[in-house]
Amino acid sequence: MAEADNDPTLAGLRELPSLDALMNALDARDMTPGWIPRERPILTPEMHSAFVPAHWRYSEARAAMQSAGRLIGTDLAERRNFVMRNPVQGNDFATLRTLICAYQSILPGEKARSHRHSPHALRVILESKGSFSTVNGEKTPMETGDIVLTPGWSWHGHGHDGAEQAYWFDGLDVPLTQLLEPMFCEDHPDGWEAVDTVTDHSPMRFIWSETLAALAAAPADETGHFGTTITLPAPTMPSIALQVHQWPAGWTNRPYRHASNMVYVVMQGEGQSTIGDRTFSWSYGDTIAAPAWNRISHQASADTVMFCMSDEALMRWAHYYRIEALA
Repeated sequence: MAEADNDPTLAGLRELPSLDALMNALDARDMTPGWIPRERPILTPEMHSAFVPAHWRYSEARAAMQSAGRLIGTDLAERRNFVMRNPVQGNDFATLRTLICAYQSILPGEKARSHRHSPHALRVILESKGSFSTVNGEKTPMETGDIVLTPGWSWHGHGHDGAEQAYWFDGLDVPLTQLLEPMFCEDHPDGWEAVDTVTDHSPMRFIWSETLAALAAAPADETGHFGTTITLPAPTMPSIALQVHQWPAGWTNRPYRHASNMVYVVMQGEGQSTIGDRTFSWSYGDTIAAPAWNRISHQASADTVMFCMSDEALMRWAHYYRIEALA
């Protein structure tokens, strides 16, 4: 017999007169019965994302960033960026459940101060000649088509030595970090991190020409879902999977859905994608958000290179991942 069975102060709980009385007693102790119906069920027959398919046009963001370049400087906006907020009620910033994306810009001669934070981050450089990134003391170029990594808790800043305004896409796992709660961030004590080395080639930089060469050598996609695909190695950023797809003009995929939140960035080409019940026509620089377990189908009307960041690696690690071919 448990020792608590002899505790006279618990007698009232053992002898509650009705189910309502039991419910009230549990509520007073911050407990809730598992058998009651809930507005949001604890278990559901299949996955359903609270986020919706969404599309952001680079041409619109680029025009707005030109205004931002005139209206606000890096002294007031350390990162001159526009966050892509998924249009669902109650959401303030997240693009998808685990991911946040933004368009960012920097003017010639500017430098963005160095800082570091828990979330992992990356950049897809859309238009740049002469901008650079410094990550943990290593300075590398950020040229059009490059993909640049900033692993969590790495010091990073950037600047621009070129002559024309530069633009890029930012992707981070901030919503995941907030969900799990290990959020930390700090500014560099010197404002700008000192440069220890300067290099064109780094594990933090995937160069456009090398990405194209890797796609040319990649095997065909036997599933028909994804097209020719390469995976970019980012072992220091295990919560974000990075892939680049190549789709020739006229290509259509075999529709599917899977348990992974995905964000696409058009690096070349144009076409159309249907995510769930939404159809988007896209072109260079556009961003498309595909919440997990939505039907995905693509059509390329021109030769296309499509970057994709997702939480697939995280879903696979947790043994949550599944994929289903659809008609």
